Formats: sequence, structure tokens, C-alpha cells
Amino acid sequence: MPISTSVITQLRRIVGQENVLSEDADLFLYAYDASFPEHRPDAVVFPRTTEAVSQVMALACEERTPVVPRGAGTGLSGGSVPMQGGITLCFSKMNRLTAVDPDNLTATVEPGLINAHLQAALARYSLFYPPDPASMKVCTLGGNIAEDAGGPKCFKYGVTKNYTLGLEVVLPNSEVIHTGGTVVKNTTGYDLTRLFIGSEGTLGVFTQMVLRLMPLPEARRTMLALFDSLETAGNTVGAIVSAGIIPSALEMMDNLLIRCAEDFVHVGLPRDAAALLLIEVDGPDAALDAQVERIREISAREGARELRVATTAAETDALWLARRTVIGAAGRLRPSLILQDVTVPRSALPTMTARIGEISRQYDLPIGVLAHAGDGNLHPIILFDGRQPEQLQREHNIEREIITAALELGGTLTGEHGVGASKRDYLGMQLNAQEIAIHRGLKALFDPQNILNPAKIVG
Repeated sequence: MPISTSVITQLRRIVGQENVLSEDADLFLYAYDASFPEHRPDAVVFPRTTEAVSQVMALACEERTPVVPRGAGTGLSGGSVPMQGGITLCFSKMNRLTAVDPDNLTATVEPGLINAHLQAALARYSLFYPPDPASMKVCTLGGNIAEDAGGPKCFKYGVTKNYTLGLEVVLPNSEVIHTGGTVVKNTTGYDLTRLFIGSEGTLGVFTQMVLRLMPLPEARRTMLALFDSLETAGNTVGAIVSAGIIPSALEMMDNLLIRCAEDFVHVGLPRDAAALLLIEVDGPDAALDAQVERIREISAREGARELRVATTAAETDALWLARRTVIGAAGRLRPSLILQDVTVPRSALPTMTARIGEISRQYDLPIGVLAHAGDGNLHPIILFDGRQPEQLQREHNIEREIITAALELGGTLTGEHGVGASKRDYLGMQLNAQEIAIHRGLKALFDPQNILNPAKIVG
């Protein structure tokens, strides 16, 4: 049921006339994220303070109106899509870096701050925040925490939950709580901070976050390893790690995506290679040359046809440009794409990539293989035409087949993109009835009216 003009008027009183959108043309822009589901909100509200968020939640409770938090809308599971309408709470204007504490290696931020903007500010202190999603130039830190986002550096450094120390949270009933703090060691009570991380905006709304930082490494070396088969590339990943080398990034692309990337950015990727690994090591400068040579030896032994080492910052940037833009580049091949997200044990990577190839042939749709190979997190890119019902059904079948394959190999149905709306129906493939009941019990405890991002995860 659409919200009333009276509610719109009250929202404008809370945040100001200029911070509420209610016209159809405006609402359409907030009806989707980077996944497939679409649904318009009834209003979009841009808060600037915790108090404003609390007042909006109080009004929503009174009216039993759904509220969906939103960062930049770059999510890949429908997490910020308002599936039942209601109020979209957009944090693009609540985007300050409120404090940097170099002595204690922390930063305090608001949820709308863009990941890359934080990185740029921290560079002045020779610090960085390790989680680096491919969308880091546009995605927000509030959304990163809501999804427990990862990225290429997370193989070595860990994911968002490893770098979130404390949260200010507005609960569905409008009360404000604080979890965690500003210190690394904190075992006071249950770890509510970890509970909220990855909860996809279903349990509470983040209004301030305390993040853990790291010193920038002294140096890095970037390599491009080329292969004549995906299997060889996958075996090389395991061999590098087994040798005791933990790269700061270990990314994989198959031939389809190599060609997409090269046609888009023209950085000299060989279009005939079956697979590539983008490998980066960082740390003390004096130690890196030996690691590069060791990786060269391992790659050659495993069957790599070539290993290139970037010799300038421009060459390094070009390789990362190809990696970070390849999803958009692949989108030029077909009208629609779905970026899948599953994780398998690293040792199962060759088996999983082979299975994806079989699924692609079975359903006669192209699937590009993209992976954070170091931690076994695969992002198969399914290309199709969503306007054709028969192709859309094949895509749905492919999704289920990929998830099934990952679970059979001891993996998980999502590694970093979340369940959201897109994978809600698949949750029972990984969790049993008792485990799902526990999730629903937690949701009911925090949100008994089910107004906060309903129809997501188990809602």
C-alpha cells in the first residue's frame, strides 16, 4: 500500500523539503541496484544526522511502513531494492570522514562515504583500509559493511568484518545503540558488531562506523601470468599458496573476459590466452624481488606460457583497469548479465571452473569466469537477453546449477555479494530448517514488525 501524503509531509518536516523525493521520475532511479530485481519506493529520504534517521524509523514504526537503507546502489543481490515499496533511506548526503586516528589506526566515518574517497584521504597518513571491492570508486562504506564486502586484497588482508571495530546503529524501533568500540580487543558481551556486519540492512541502520586501518606497504609488484587452460591457472593458484606465498591479490579471468577487457580498455592483454592470473605481492621492497622470482618459477613449472612483471606505475594501473572494468566490458556482449558469487575451497578451483564450462555448454549461454582465485571466490558472469523468457529461464537454471556445484564441492552460495532478494529462494540449499529458524528468530527479535528491508535473506 503506497504511503500517504501525510507521511510524505512528515518526512519533509524531519529532513527538509529538499531531502525527500516522491515524484515517479525520481523514484524510478532508486528502483534497482546492480542486480536484476526492480521495485520502486514510495519515497526517497536523504538524512544527514543520526537523529533524523531515528525520527524516520519512529514514523515508519508508527505507520508500519517498510524502510530500505541504500548507499550507492552498487549491490549485486537486490539488497537495496525496496521489494515492498515504502521509504528508501539514501545515505549519499551523510558521507563525512569524521576522524582519523593514526596512532590507534582507526577512522570514524559516516555510511555514505565512498570507499575510494576514504582511501585517498588515508594516503596522506600513509595508511589504507584493506577491503577494496571492484566498485570501490562509487560504492559506500555503509553498503560495504551491510554486505560484508570483500575485494582483491581480501585474500591476504581479510574482509570487511575484520576491519570494523564499532557501529552506531538505529534499530527498527528508532532506538540508537553503539556496538564494539575503538579498540581491537573487546570481548564485552556478545559480539553485536559482527552480527550487524553482513546483515544487509535487515536488523538496523548504520549511522557511524569505526574502521580499523593498516599502514601502507612500502612497495608492491604486479604480475600477469598467462595460461593455455583454466585448469593450469587454477593449479598454479594452489601451488603459489602451498609454497608459502600469500599475494595481496590473486585474480583470475578466462578467455571470454580477457577478450572483453582488451576490446574495452586496450592494454595489451593477449586475446588468445585461455586464462590469466593477475598477481600482486606487497611488503618491504627488499623482499619482493625474491617473491616475484619464486612465483615465476612456480608458474613455469605448473605450465604458464608467460609471466610478465609490470615495470612502471602506468603498467600496473593498466592491468588493474582491465580487472576492475571487465564486468562492464562483458555487458557489451548481451543485453543482460548476472554476476554470480560463490566460493569453493581453493583446491577445488580447477574442478569448479571446469563445471562452469560444462554448465555453459549445457544451457547454451556464455559464462565468463572471473575469480578472486586466492580465496576460491568465483564470480561467473552469465550473459543472456532478459527480454526473452526462454533465455531468462535458462539463466535461472544456470544459477541453480552453479550454486549446486559450489555446495557439492564444500563451498557456499555467496562469498561477498550477500543473499538479498536474488538468493533468498536458494538459502535452503545451504542452511537447514533449524538454521533458517534461528535467522528468522534474530530478525523477529530486532524487527518484530518486519519493516526494515523486508523480503531479504529470510524476511
